[in-house]
Amino acid sequence: MDINKGLPAIASHRDLHVWIIENQRMVPVPERAYGNFFEEHCYIVLHVPRSLKATQGASSDLHYWVGKEAGAEAQGSAGAFVQHLLEALGGAAVQHREAQGHESDCFRSYFRPGVLYRKGGLASALKHVETNMYNIQRLLHIQGRKHVSATEVELSWNSFNKSDIFLLDLGKMMIQWNGPETSPVLQGLALTCSLQDRERGGRAQIGVIDDEVKATDLMRIMEAVLGCRVGNLPASVPNKSINQLQKASVRLYHVCEKEEDSVIQELATCPLTQDLLREEDYYILDQGGSKIYVWQGRMSGLQEKKAAFSRALAFIQAKGYPTYTNVEVVNDGAESAAFKQLFQAWSTRKPENGNLHGMSELIRGRLDVGKLHSQPELAAQLRMVDDASGQVEVWCIQDLCRQPMDPKHHGQLYAGNCYLVLYTYQKMGRVQYILYLWQGHQATTSEIKALNCNAEELDLMYHGALVRVHVTMGSEPPHFLAILQGQLVVFQGRMGHNRKGLPASAMRLFHVQGTDIYNTKTMEVPARASALNSNDVFLLVTASICYLWFGKGCSGDQREMARTVVAAISGETKETVLEGQEPPCFWEALGGRAPYPSNKRLPEDVSSFQPRLFECSSQMGQLVLTEVVFFSQEDLDKYDIMLLDTWQEDKSKALMAAHVTWWPRLSAPLHLLWYSHGGLLDVTFSIFLWLGEAASGWKEAVTWGQEYLKTHPAGRSLATPIVVIKQGHEPPTFTGWFFTWDPYKWTNNQSYEEVVDGGLGAKPAIFELTAELNNFQLSRGPSHGRAGPLTPRTLKGSQDGSGNELQLDSKGGGTSTSSYHSSPKPTIKGSLSREQLMHQAAEDLPEGVDPAHKEALPLLVLPTWPGPPRVPSQHIPEPRGDPAGTP
Repeated sequence: MDINKGLPAIASHRDLHVWIIENQRMVPVPERAYGNFFEEHCYIVLHVPRSLKATQGASSDLHYWVGKEAGAEAQGSAGAFVQHLLEALGGAAVQHREAQGHESDCFRSYFRPGVLYRKGGLASALKHVETNMYNIQRLLHIQGRKHVSATEVELSWNSFNKSDIFLLDLGKMMIQWNGPETSPVLQGLALTCSLQDRERGGRAQIGVIDDEVKATDLMRIMEAVLGCRVGNLPASVPNKSINQLQKASVRLYHVCEKEEDSVIQELATCPLTQDLLREEDYYILDQGGSKIYVWQGRMSGLQEKKAAFSRALAFIQAKGYPTYTNVEVVNDGAESAAFKQLFQAWSTRKPENGNLHGMSELIRGRLDVGKLHSQPELAAQLRMVDDASGQVEVWCIQDLCRQPMDPKHHGQLYAGNCYLVLYTYQKMGRVQYILYLWQGHQATTSEIKALNCNAEELDLMYHGALVRVHVTMGSEPPHFLAILQGQLVVFQGRMGHNRKGLPASAMRLFHVQGTDIYNTKTMEVPARASALNSNDVFLLVTASICYLWFGKGCSGDQREMARTVVAAISGETKETVLEGQEPPCFWEALGGRAPYPSNKRLPEDVSSFQPRLFECSSQMGQLVLTEVVFFSQEDLDKYDIMLLDTWQEDKSKALMAAHVTWWPRLSAPLHLLWYSHGGLLDVTFSIFLWLGEAASGWKEAVTWGQEYLKTHPAGRSLATPIVVIKQGHEPPTFTGWFFTWDPYKWTNNQSYEEVVDGGLGAKPAIFELTAELNNFQLSRGPSHGRAGPLTPRTLKGSQDGSGNELQLDSKGGGTSTSSYHSSPKPTIKGSLSREQLMHQAAEDLPEGVDPAHKEALPLLVLPTWPGPPRVPSQHIPEPRGDPAGTP
C-alpha cells in the first residue's frame, strides 16, 4: 500500500477533519455526515485549532477510531495513515486510539449533538447520509447526557428500558420515546432534530413521548409498528462508568529495550512528579486501567515512536484489560491537559530568549472595577469580582447559631470557630452577593454542620441569589483578603462569647504576609524560632513588649503593611528588630535559637495549566465525572451539576503581589505567574460547582467537590476553595473562564418543555394522523380480548418519494440506511379481504398474520401523514432545504 498517494490535503479553514478508511484509502467524510460511524470501518479524526499559531503550547489531536466489526486489514491501513499524517503534522499531535462505544471525552466533544453508530459497512456507491430517503424503518437507542450516542438496535419492545431514550424512525415520522425514569434533556432531542435536518432535509415529523398516558396518539403509531407491549419494561443496565476512585490509581512504567525485547518496569505510583520523565526514554502511564498513556521523550528513537500503539496494546493484553481500553500517546512538550493533571505540578520550559511570549498587559496598582466587569477573563484569573469596596457583614457560629460581629472586629477570626462573611456589591446596576463560609482548622464537626445550615438559611432569605464559597483557614482567596482590607488576623483557640480582646497568653507569634490591603493576612503560628522565615515579617507578643521582626528578604511594602496590621493585634509598645540584630531577650522569648528557612525565593519555570469542565453524576454511591472538552456556556443545562476545575499549583509559599502577568486567550493552556520582588507566589485556584436550577442533588454538590480533590491523582490540596454557584448568579470569576458569556441566556432560553410543547410543531400533524388511524381496527390477539402484538412492519412510501401513499411492505428495509431486515416474505400491495386470507397458504401470508387465526385478522394499512412545518427554535437549527431541490 502506498500511503503517500492516499494522504489528502488538510483544509486550513476547518478545525475538524474526518476520513473513513475504504479500500486502503483515506476518503474524506462530508461535513454534514460528521458523527456518523459505520461499525465495519475505521476512521481518522484530526482536530487542529484554528488559533493554534496564536496559542502557545496548544497542540492538535489525532484520533484513530476502530469499529467493533472492523477487520484487521482496515485497522492496519488506518494505523499506517495515522503515522504518516503524524509526520506531516511535525509530530506535535496528541494521538488517541478510540474503540466504538468507549471513546474518550475529547473525541465525543467534537460531535454535537451526538454520535450515531450505523450497522454494517459503507458501500463505495453510497453516501454517509442520504437526504430525503423516507423508505426507512429503524430503532435507535440514545444514551448519555453531555456526550450523546445513538445505536441501531432490534426493532422490538425488547430493546426498550425505563431509563433511556429510544427513537423510532419511520422515514416521514420520527417518534422520540423517553423512558419513565429519564430526566428530560435537550441533548437527546437535539440529536433527533439533527437527524431530521441532515437526513430528511427538515421534512420529517417529530413527536415526543414523555408520558405514555398523555401521548396516546403517538403510542398507537408505535404499537402499530412494534405491536402491543407485553409486561413491564426492564431497568436499564448501568453503564460501566469509570469513577473517580478508579482514576486515582496511577502507575508509571519505564519501557526499555533489551536484546530486541521490550522490558517494562514499574517506576512510581501517585503522586507523580514531572522529573521522573527523561527525554531520551518513553514511558507507559496506567490510570487505573481506565486509560493508558504513552509518553515519548523528544530524544527517543523513531522506531519506538512508531511502535507506541502496538506496545500499548500489548501492555493492555498483559494486564488483562478490555481491548477497548482507551490509549493516548503524547509527545514531550505537547502533552494534553488530562496527562498533565496526573502529576503534582507541571512546568513548561522557558523560551530560549527568556521572554514571556503572548503577554497582553501588566496590571499594576489598584484594581479597576470597570475593567474586571468588562473583561471577565481578567477577573477569573485574578479571582477578583471587583475592587472589594462593597458592603461586608460577618457572623460567628456560636451555639450552632450565627452571631453578628462588631465591624471593628470583622477581620479577627479564630481557628476554633466558623464564620459567615456576606459581601454585597453591584455589577452593572444589579445587586450581587457572595457568601464566604470560613472554616477554622480547630472547628468541631457540629460547628461545621451548623455553618452549612446557617448558610442555607441565609440563601433562602436572599431567594437563592448567594454565591457560596467554602474557604478553609490558610487558603483564603484574594477577594476574601481584599474585602477585609488587609486586617485578617487568625488567632489560635476559640473566641469567647464577649468577642472582645486577645485571649491571655504568655507568648504569641504572628506571621504577617502581604504587600497591600488587597493581599495581606496574619496567622498565629507556634511561638518558636523555627517558625520564622527570612522572606517575611513576624510579630512576637510578650507580656511586656512586642517585637516587629523584619526578615532580610522582605520588601519595603511588606514592612509598611505590617506596621498597619499590628495595631489590631496589640497596643503594647513595639520594638523593631532586624534579622541578625535581635536582642537576647527576643530569642529567650522563643525558647532559644533554632534553624529556620532563610534562602531567597527564586522564580521557577512558567506554570502551565488549563481549566477543565466536568458533568457530575453518581453511580453506586460514587462520583462519576464526564469531561466536556472545548466547553462553552451552551454546555450548562438547568438539569446539570457541573464542576469547573481551574487548576492548582503551589509553586512556593510566597505572598500575593501587585504585579500579575497573564495570557487572556482561554482556548489554549493558560499561563500565570505572580511575582513579588523576584519571588514566585503561591497560586491556588478554585473548584467551581455550578448548579442548574432544575438539578437534583444540590446538597451533595460540596461533597462531590471534596471527593474530587481527595481522589485526584495529583494529590490536590483539600483546602482548595470550593465555590458553589447557582444558575443565573454567576460572578465574573466564573464566567471569565468561558470564551464568551451571555448574561441574558437564562432569561431568553427555551426550556425542554417549551421546545417540546411549542417548538416542534408536531401536534397538528399528529392529530390528522390519529384521526385517520381511528378508521382502522387494530389487531386483536387470540386471548384476553386485548390487542396482540404486531410483527414489525416497514412503512413504505411511493417510488417518487412524495409520500402520497404508504403501504405495508412485508420485506424490511430496502436501503442501506435501514438496520432492520425481517425474513423474506412475499410483498402484497394494498389490503387483503377476509376471503383472500382464508385461502392463502401459510408460507404466503403477509408478515404478522397468525395462520391459526387468519380469519380474525384484517390487514392493517397505515395512512399517509403530511410533511412537518419548519422548526423554529433556539436549540434546534432551522432545517436546511434539500440541496437536490426535491420538494
